[in-house]
Amino acid sequence: VQLQASGGGLVQPGGSLRLSCAASGSFVSINPWGWYRQLPGRQRELVARATSGGATDYADSAKGRAVISVDGARNTVSLQMNNLTPEDTGVYYCHAFVVTTVATEYWGQGTQVTVSS
Repeated sequence: VQLQASGGGLVQPGGSLRLSCAASGSFVSINPWGWYRQLPGRQRELVARATSGGATDYADSAKGRAVISVDGARNTVSLQMNNLTPEDTGVYYCHAFVVTTVATEYWGQGTQVTVSS
């Protein structure tokens, strides 16, 4: 199983970005999906999480600015982030618990998001 993230880049303050992550390989299901980030000099932290049942959970820093969406048919997850600030600069990782015979944790390769003018 692999998670392939895309969509990072350079964004101006106040701008928006959409990150996507696709799962490939052989598995039964994925639950939950999540997006994490690692800001410079800080530990990796949750940004948003979504279950297959549609429940979502956001970090306080992301509430009102981020929307996580799961496409179960395509095995993809996206993160729309708006009103970005330089404090959002960091590496963003998609995350998933993938069910085969057991549930195994997987991470995507990380995508750099830089918010700067």
